[in-house]
Amino acid sequence: MTAPPPFATVPGDEPLRVLLVGAGGMGRAWLRTIAADARVALAGVVDLDPAAARGALAEQPGTEEVPVGTSLGEVAARGGAQAVIDVTVPAAHLPVTLEALDLGLPVLGEKPLAADLAQATVSVKAAEDSGLLFMVSQNRRYDRRLWALKAQAARLGELGLLTQEFFRAPRFGGFRDAMDHPLILDMAVHNFDAARFVLDRDPVAVYCDEYNPPWSWYRGDASATAVFEMAGGVRFVYTGSWCADGLETSWNSRWRLGGSRGSAIWDGEGEPEVEIAHGPAGPGPVAPPLPGEGTAGALTDFVTALRTGRVPMGECHDNLLSLAMVYAAIASSATGARVQVADVLRAARVEAGIPAEVP
Repeated sequence: MTAPPPFATVPGDEPLRVLLVGAGGMGRAWLRTIAADARVALAGVVDLDPAAARGALAEQPGTEEVPVGTSLGEVAARGGAQAVIDVTVPAAHLPVTLEALDLGLPVLGEKPLAADLAQATVSVKAAEDSGLLFMVSQNRRYDRRLWALKAQAARLGELGLLTQEFFRAPRFGGFRDAMDHPLILDMAVHNFDAARFVLDRDPVAVYCDEYNPPWSWYRGDASATAVFEMAGGVRFVYTGSWCADGLETSWNSRWRLGGSRGSAIWDGEGEPEVEIAHGPAGPGPVAPPLPGEGTAGALTDFVTALRTGRVPMGECHDNLLSLAMVYAAIASSATGARVQVADVLRAARVEAGIPAEVP
């Protein structure tokens, strides 16, 4: 007998009616993604500034009758929403998620899962209690070249080491310049999550050293090196900086993956390369079909999950481990000690008032 899905499905042949919460820059991008997908229909737009919501809708033809408002519950009812897409600022992720789940609406949220790890555990517990799907859109997982690298990894035999080098020099201005952990907290979750995807392994422990070069224009530490132990003893070594002028890497990092039979490299932009040093090279593997690039892939996975019960990438329990890597790295840097990821998750649950067992 097939086990039931871990969340309620939304059967039907009509387009899934989705409510967009947040009409800023990312909200506008999501409106374009929604408009391009025939399997969904826009049920409404919620924003603290209704004028911003109307302005975003004005860029999309045929949306004149789409409900707009400041209340998630009220707009959801008017538009007959069946699911929520949360594109708000991180501080609003927890209240938006809790309200949507309380209304019986599954949620697809932009990263991060929540504003901090304790809040993230609250969101995950709420999804468990509601029996509804809460998925996080890690859009960089939906990259054809990353999937090709993962397929090449299968040719390398027993995996032992993954390294990522990330060197950029963005002048953002604004809140990132004043953050305590700008690189690790705002950027590295993409790299850490992609590493979990390619290795197909979860994190065990980490030693991390954050620092700030003398020429940095960030108040907080904008450079870091982290050594993660992953399940099965594989090591993942991340070195990055947001104040590295000259010879910049891609935003996807520069990768090297080593195994018992050979190595693969990827510059984050072109196609991955592989060299098999031991045994027959054989034909190159074919990566499975990508659901779509970027947010389009995340939306496809979300709708497919709700229609079929298939657990999608980014389901909140899984995504929680990527966020835990971030907070474990920060804890290690603060203490100068190697930190167990399970301990960080346990502490977050205790802080949130949730029984301390790690999911």
